[in-house]
Amino acid sequence: MNFVVQLSYLLAAVLFILGLKGMSSPRTARKGIMWAGAGMVLATLVTFLHPAVHGLTNYVLIVIAIAAAGGLAWWSGRRVGMTEMPQMVALYNGMGGGAAAAIAAVEMLRALRTLPNDLQVRAEALAADADISVQAATAALRAEGAGSVGIAGALGADVAILAILGAFIGTVAFSGSLIAWAKLDGRMKRSQLVPGQQIVNIVVFALAVLFGILTFFTDSALVVAVFFALGLLFGVFVAVPIGGADMPVIISLFNALTGLAVGFEGYAIGNPAMIIAGTVVGAAGTLLTQLMAKAMNRPLTNVLFAGWGSSEGASSEGPAGEMKDISAEDAGIMMAYAERVIIVPGYGMAVAQAQHKIWEFVELLQDRGVEVKFAIHPVAGRMPGHMNVLLAEAGVPYDMIFDMEDINEEFAMTDVAVVIGANDVVNPAARDDPSSPIYGMPILNVDEAENVMVIKRGGGAGFSGVENHLFYGENTRMVFGDGQKVAGGMVQAVKGL
Repeated sequence: MNFVVQLSYLLAAVLFILGLKGMSSPRTARKGIMWAGAGMVLATLVTFLHPAVHGLTNYVLIVIAIAAAGGLAWWSGRRVGMTEMPQMVALYNGMGGGAAAAIAAVEMLRALRTLPNDLQVRAEALAADADISVQAATAALRAEGAGSVGIAGALGADVAILAILGAFIGTVAFSGSLIAWAKLDGRMKRSQLVPGQQIVNIVVFALAVLFGILTFFTDSALVVAVFFALGLLFGVFVAVPIGGADMPVIISLFNALTGLAVGFEGYAIGNPAMIIAGTVVGAAGTLLTQLMAKAMNRPLTNVLFAGWGSSEGASSEGPAGEMKDISAEDAGIMMAYAERVIIVPGYGMAVAQAQHKIWEFVELLQDRGVEVKFAIHPVAGRMPGHMNVLLAEAGVPYDMIFDMEDINEEFAMTDVAVVIGANDVVNPAARDDPSSPIYGMPILNVDEAENVMVIKRGGGAGFSGVENHLFYGENTRMVFGDGQKVAGGMVQAVKGL
């Protein structure tokens, strides 16, 4: 039976890899999700056949866990809106990290329970072989360090090291993801919890490392509990200073950490499906994190420790000039007579749920012979691929959606560039103003278009807290209002021609 279980775990891991491969492209993402889901169902069901699972109580607990978690996931997945998808991703990342940390906790507590019995058994064996008393054998073993090797002695050094690493990474991913969820959901707006937040972070990290080392040798549950508490605290303190502009990066990072934690704990309990799946997710998340940080022209350490992206402390004086507004109807008519139009979506489009109206407007423009494309910045929205998901939901063909590096040169040859809900990713200050906090961040060169239309509720700064120079450009017109209503007005204007 164990052969069947291990073979099933291997097959589940293959399905995870196929699923991840499918999710690398919008065209195959749905199929990839189905493959990965099938792998998870297989891995879950075959656990009932695992030799280590026995007794009615264990089976009942597994069924209860599956029913409760599955029911909650189904309910939340059905009701979540597209604007809340980043929060859900952050929350699910945290659950994965928390599960890995829980596995580590169970293994460590099990190891602590076996230590007294293990020492007693070894002492009795030594007493029989050396023809000495059990007390003398116990004293001899303790003198050799057998009584002080703690968790490492019970689990083995390699398993203990990976279990401890997985526990720390998992707890950080769990608590950090919960903070990311709270920030994305508007439940938390603070950028620090204590004075000198970054110094406190270093101290907490150092203490966590110290207690991680102590955990390796300890036979005390209190030391283990303090270690886990420090991991949770460090995750909170790391995520708190991160502002909304950096959320796509931090979500990718926590996703990578969750994968690594799962892989480490898979090794600790000898589960090949967890090892493979965790390693693949960890590697993919790490690569995505690096790509996202590169897209912002900032090292990951700067994202984590500089506190940039929070509305507190980020400031930039507004550029000279005034914003010039235009009605939705006039904007729609101008685009109807254009030859080339590029649309740049951002988080504001998600909030307004305007993607369907925008696509309706684009179809009208195409009927009039206008060439329309969509430009996506790598960190647009609140999670990786956020805008791609929204546009795909609205039915926008994938061949109309272009990444920043593929379309940036075309703005100079574009009649009208439309920005809906995007801010920092189109701010020319990142390219032209060395004093700007976002200087050096690659942007979409929207300002190079002949005309720029910015659909926005108001003229406020972006999530970085930096004023957008684009709004004051000579070729820029502001279309103030709710994104969906503005798009509806442009649709009616074009239909009326």
